[in-house]
Amino acid sequence: MKITDIECHILVVPALQKDLTSSSQDDLVVIVRTDEGIFGVGETDTGPWLAKAAIEAPGSHTMALGIKDLLIGMDPFDTSAIWEKAYTYTAMSGRRGAVICAMGAIDMALWDIKGKALGLPVYKLLGGSPKEYITPYASLLPNGNSIQEYRESLVDWAIKAKQFGFRAAKLECLLGGPYYHGGIQGTDEDLTEIVTACREAVGFDFDLMVDVAYLWRDAASCLRTIRKWEDLDIYFLETPLWIDNLDGYARLARESHIRIAAGEWQNTRFEFMDLMDKGMIDVAQPDIGRVGGLTEALRVAHLAQDRGKLIVPHCWKTGIGIAATAHLAASIPNCPFIEFLPAKLCESALRRELVADPLIMKEGRLMLPDKPGLGVELNLDAMEKYAAKQTNALTAF
Repeated sequence: MKITDIECHILVVPALQKDLTSSSQDDLVVIVRTDEGIFGVGETDTGPWLAKAAIEAPGSHTMALGIKDLLIGMDPFDTSAIWEKAYTYTAMSGRRGAVICAMGAIDMALWDIKGKALGLPVYKLLGGSPKEYITPYASLLPNGNSIQEYRESLVDWAIKAKQFGFRAAKLECLLGGPYYHGGIQGTDEDLTEIVTACREAVGFDFDLMVDVAYLWRDAASCLRTIRKWEDLDIYFLETPLWIDNLDGYARLARESHIRIAAGEWQNTRFEFMDLMDKGMIDVAQPDIGRVGGLTEALRVAHLAQDRGKLIVPHCWKTGIGIAATAHLAASIPNCPFIEFLPAKLCESALRRELVADPLIMKEGRLMLPDKPGLGVELNLDAMEKYAAKQTNALTAF
């Protein structure tokens, strides 16, 4: 079997809000085709025009080649060899950033091809599963024009998630930091009030995580606030500091009573080694499309397991990435949760419509995927409906 083509499809929802902190409004869907008619699908969570250019741009010399040109004619079963070839011969323009994200989408599609060709779900190819089910948590993104409305919205979402059957949820408390763009500006006291209200609403038989999206500039400010949360039983605190502040993360890991989680932006296992060894985080959060695909995510998971760390993958795109995340989670023992929202709870049109949701949640648990490959089917009507009409990111909206 040989790779014959790599297609890039940029999708954008019509009512895209540039000031909304949600990357589920656009997508780069990659389709890898073969000479045997089998194709695979993948996606990545980054600027879709950047990732598309990384795949399709022609190369200029041996260390800055185009990914598509590099891979045409290769055997899609050679996932590790393909990854190393793309990583090596795009080194001058890549190594991190959009090029690795583009590689992640392609790698995801290659595993989909392998599973389809063999008639097996991807997690079987990753080594099988040590567990009978996957436990999802709901990521809850509130809205409102005041702190009171924001708190009430998040409390309502938490109650709704528990009623829907979830056993865990993550509170997206975006009251400042780099993700703040004219929304609700809140204080640390407001944050504590919101988290407390949500805990009181759902009780203590429900796991709660908190994502503050790089809120604090230093570890001391973070510690001053979260020491007030000792009785709230928070499962982990996500991205409390800017991601490059490894010394700050190390201090939090030493002094916080709450697990510290990070890694949604990291590319490759090398950045995760720094985050785990220097930043000393407790929970690593690779996004499969951003880290470099399933091939690299599995390496990160094994590194985390060797260090006694948990893996809780980030996933905020469509059913393609959700399926890949479920296969990774099924295949590793150190993954207690995955990020997941069923279509009924999604505000993103792409998450609702792009694929048929193959994952079934029963009593707060997801059954292991059983379809060949990633187990997703693209909705071609949605592909056409949300196709970007322009190739220039500045005028596409």
